[in-house]
Amino acid sequence: MTWWQAIILGIVEGLTEYLPVSSTGHLLITQELIGIPTDSEEAKTAADAYAICIQAGAIVAVLGLYFRRVKQVGLGLLGKNKDGLRLFVNLMAGFFPAAVIGLALNDLIKSYLFGPWPIVIAWFAGGVAILAVAWRNKVKKVEPRAGLSLAELTWKMALVIGFAQCIAMWPGVSRSLITIVGGVVMGLSLASAVEFSFLLGVITLGAATCYDTMKHGSLMLEKYEPLSLGLGLLFAFISAVLAIKWMVAYLNKHGMAVFGYYRIAIAIIVGVMIVAGVIR
Repeated sequence: MTWWQAIILGIVEGLTEYLPVSSTGHLLITQELIGIPTDSEEAKTAADAYAICIQAGAIVAVLGLYFRRVKQVGLGLLGKNKDGLRLFVNLMAGFFPAAVIGLALNDLIKSYLFGPWPIVIAWFAGGVAILAVAWRNKVKKVEPRAGLSLAELTWKMALVIGFAQCIAMWPGVSRSLITIVGGVVMGLSLASAVEFSFLLGVITLGAATCYDTMKHGSLMLEKYEPLSLGLGLLFAFISAVLAIKWMVAYLNKHGMAVFGYYRIAIAIIVGVMIVAGVIR
């Protein structure tokens, strides 16, 4: 991996991790387009591990931008903040389904779903789902700010969001998309659903990063230099900060329809590229 390939992958990871467009799908397609070797089982495993490990840069971005919430949870664990403890319980409830199902199906998912066509299908289906929700909200004249606050979320609601998050194990679906939509369906305001999605992502992505680093970290470092990993992490962090700030500001005034159109458009473009032989 060259330095410029590492920078591109870092930027793609950071920009797409928390937007409802699927970072895994974008990274897998980007790896193909910029020539990251995946022709052997070892090369594919190392490339997948790299894509997961640089998520740490995006995780740090959320920890910094939402430090107030992180501090609240910390105080809650120390018995000094009831709302913080409640939020921690909700986050654990949301994480539990992914922890169990992810460990059980991880290898199976990577074997059958980490390919161009499954990603295209998931992109298109997710885009249609976003537009359907946007149309429903428009018909019912639902304002983006309407709904419950994060403090009103219950552990049962969080558990449902957690089960919904498991659908995002299919590359291209988008963990952010599923958890945001799940939060809105559970009655949260769009802003609260986005915040819970981001915080839940810190735990879910953090666990996935630690798991893959322990399992495939040595192989990844055999294939790629430490500089490549460092650049990927750095640019994932920078681009994630920019993407999160833009998304929060945008969704406070608008709905998610723009992401639906984007997903459908990229699904069509990548589908044509696969048929044309540009992407294998």
